[in-house]
Amino acid sequence: MRRFATCSTLAAAAAFIVSMLIAGRAGCAGFSAAQLKALDEASTVYVSTVRKDGNQSKSAPVWFTMNADRSELLIQTRKGSWKDRRIRRGSPVIVWIGGLNGPAFMGKAAITTETAVFDKILADFHKRYTMSALVGPSRATFESGERVAIRITPVRDLPAGFAPAPGTPAPALEASK
Repeated sequence: MRRFATCSTLAAAAAFIVSMLIAGRAGCAGFSAAQLKALDEASTVYVSTVRKDGNQSKSAPVWFTMNADRSELLIQTRKGSWKDRRIRRGSPVIVWIGGLNGPAFMGKAAITTETAVFDKILADFHKRYTMSALVGPSRATFESGERVAIRITPVRDLPAGFAPAPGTPAPALEASK
């Protein structure tokens, strides 16, 4: 009987730990298992920044990759683009995975000049996107500052069916308590 109780307790603890690992913390920082699956299947993400007036910008499809531990999206853009300028001033981003009807989240975005991020973007983009060799970023465009690398860290999930609405107030980065 004692052995059964010990096994039952261990099984319950293991089930709890596995469920926490699979589900993640609902609505909290980090990608959920469902988002990671969607990212694995997607070829693009759609990114919208927040204007100074607090409204959403138009969302744009962008190529992406992920950092080694799969905790951040890595994208790139042209220096001086609206994405670049808004992110430099601290704009959060709204990201839709795979399409404008896909899973969405609010994230913190930051411009980075880390060589390791350039290397990851260049290696993955050339493997993942055939056209990248012709129209994508290059080491020279990163080093000259013509292109900028951006890290996006998820902060909170948005409700299923959340749709882009340029010119309307963006959701808060942090969920209200």
